[in-house]
Amino acid sequence: MKSCAVKIRQLRRSDDRNLPCYMTTHAAGMDLCADIDDDLILNPGERKLVPTGLAIALPDGFEAQVRPRSGLALKHGIALVNSPGTIDPDYRGEIGVILINHGCEPFVVKRGERIAQIVFAPFARAELVEVDELDMTARGEGGFGHTGR
Repeated sequence: MKSCAVKIRQLRRSDDRNLPCYMTTHAAGMDLCADIDDDLILNPGERKLVPTGLAIALPDGFEAQVRPRSGLALKHGIALVNSPGTIDPDYRGEIGVILINHGCEPFVVKRGERIAQIVFAPFARAELVEVDELDMTARGEGGFGHTGR
């Protein structure tokens, strides 16, 4: 299993310590928590940016992906609008999570609630090579639904 050192800064000046952590030995993602002063109500169909109070510095060649939590999705219809959200290695601002309520009831986000997860992954930068034609494959230009399912 690969690892990378990620510098993290807590932006809130309080005694609360909500650093992300892995909840199980083999978890791929660390939970991100809401860093809000007051409860936030997310009505059905509504989306809001929820701050985490955290900023990170990733090593070159790594990204962080912000992903939804499956329990919130199943139990309450809470998802992320841009999933996965990508944090580039040169970004130093606060990590924010754009939640949307696809459920039928208002959802209350409380301070310290686990609202998303963050996964760290290496990435490759592409060098684009323009050509007149692409090589043929069995699939060819078959797009959405091309397999009949």
